[in-house]
Amino acid sequence: MDKILHYFPSLTDRQREQFVQLEELYSFWNAQINVISRKDIDTLYERHVLHSLGIAKVIQFKPGTTVLDVGTGGGFPGIPLAILFPQSQFHLIDSIGKKIKVVQEVVNALQLTNVVADKARAEYVESAAYEFVVSRAVTRLAPFAGWVRHGISPNSFHDLRNGILYLKGGDLAEEIKEYGKKVKTFDLSDYFEEDFFETKKVVYVPLQNK
Repeated sequence: MDKILHYFPSLTDRQREQFVQLEELYSFWNAQINVISRKDIDTLYERHVLHSLGIAKVIQFKPGTTVLDVGTGGGFPGIPLAILFPQSQFHLIDSIGKKIKVVQEVVNALQLTNVVADKARAEYVESAAYEFVVSRAVTRLAPFAGWVRHGISPNSFHDLRNGILYLKGGDLAEEIKEYGKKVKTFDLSDYFEEDFFETKKVVYVPLQNK
């Protein structure tokens, strides 16, 4: 939790309380339904919470923003972002029902009124409903963009045009070349000093709903 406060010192008391609750909630639910690698529970705040919040170093979601989290797993990056941006709306989806059960339990415990969680696949979400799609390395960039393109709203009101904010690691040159269109990468090592972030990036893909 100290890592979160170090990089995000302006949290409200309510946000601090919610972030503190995450450790107990995920320790409890992960023991019953495995949504996080068991060895990662001890590094929950660094490898899951702070990693998710890397997106907030790239963009500050404005009030009224709608965000889709595809393949959310246990609720990452959606839940940390929903805590940080309470005036934005988050739709968290995953094709595995037991993972969505954990997400819903965590959302209820945190009393996050700006989150909806559903068992669903990206191909079937509502068209033109979201300013941004976020995710953590569900698949390669090209097919992922194809899955979510229809969900992007034409209503763009941020400095970054509507599109994908994708958390990925490693050498992405081949994957970006395969996608074949303009993207921008942000190195999380520019924002976070921990070794874990040395090769981690936010990949920004502007998209138009066609």
